[in-house]
Amino acid sequence: QVHLEESGGDSVQAGGSLRLSCVGSGYPSTKYCLGWFRQAPGKEREEVATIDRDGTTTYATSVKGRFTISKDKDKNTLYLQMDNLKPEDSAMYYCAADYPSTYCALGNWNFWGQGTRVTVSS
Repeated sequence: QVHLEESGGDSVQAGGSLRLSCVGSGYPSTKYCLGWFRQAPGKEREEVATIDRDGTTTYATSVKGRFTISKDKDKNTLYLQMDNLKPEDSAMYYCAADYPSTYCALGNWNFWGQGTRVTVSS
């Protein structure tokens, strides 16, 4: 059974950094398409970053140059390094899997973690 579990959310000041983790279980998650999403109160869910089997990444314009998505296949873990955080980055962050797709072109996100909250104060 596919399971994703996020951690690493916290409250930080603007300009600070956080690293989110998402551990996959039930399947070799890092061999497939994975992504990070976020949703702030009253806003629609936003795709933040994706990474496919080969390590090809995509980023939302709002986070490009500040966030880095990566994965560790030995730990079956997905990461999101977030630097130079801004108050508008405050949201619940979710990792998701497009399983069993190895590439992220279709974006059929069918498995989700429970989320981890990030709060950035000015």
